[in-house]
Amino acid sequence: MGYIDDATGTVYGRFYDYEGTMPAMDSFRRYIKRYGIPQSVYLDKHSTYKSNAKQSIEDELEDRKPMSQFERSLTELGVTVIHANSPQAKGRVERSFRTLQDRLVKEMRLAKVNSVVQANEFLIKYHPIYNAKFKVKPVSEVDVHQRALPIRELNKIFCIREERTLRNDFTIAYNGKLYQIKDAIKTQKVAVEERLDGSLHITHRGLDLSYREIKTRPVKENLKTPLLIERKYQPADHPWKRLRRANVQLPIAS
Repeated sequence: MGYIDDATGTVYGRFYDYEGTMPAMDSFRRYIKRYGIPQSVYLDKHSTYKSNAKQSIEDELEDRKPMSQFERSLTELGVTVIHANSPQAKGRVERSFRTLQDRLVKEMRLAKVNSVVQANEFLIKYHPIYNAKFKVKPVSEVDVHQRALPIRELNKIFCIREERTLRNDFTIAYNGKLYQIKDAIKTQKVAVEERLDGSLHITHRGLDLSYREIKTRPVKENLKTPLLIERKYQPADHPWKRLRRANVQLPIAS
């Protein structure tokens, strides 16, 4: 996954096993830590970068368009997202990829690189050499990248974030699992965040909540009251019982 600065042609990239939300977030966070927050990012319409979901009723009421998790992260950073309508519209980065797929692959082959981990270690030394040779002088000397946020703030932004309904028993369901919220809060919704380091956070208004995973679902108790039949006590020497024992037919009044 690669980036090229529009002003200088400076290239930054990193290898991943697949193109998806987590790799996109991780690579962009690393770019920010090195160069700062850019004003805008030009992206294609891959589902990682652009949501294909239809507007929900809440989206329509708030005049809000559905966003992918990656697009939501960039919006929180104040980065303008521009979606290209064709591969040709991203000509600079596409040409850069073609160059790297030829030049970089040969360099890695000579260095006997044979894994993603080794390839990323190789890029740490390769990028400065490549950029020193091919980057250009910008029209303006002013670097419009903004200073990167603290790593703690970036970790909160670059995550998979989804809302969940808090049940009356202070539990939520997420990815087929049940979680018990330990904090006493008054709300109907909480946010579940999957961070890049693999940790799971449940938050409310930006604050982390204490929770535990419920391994087994509690068995529901049968709350139905058993039907009790009241039997009237008759003494052993009751006249009716004596008549039954004597097999006497009682008269029926008409």
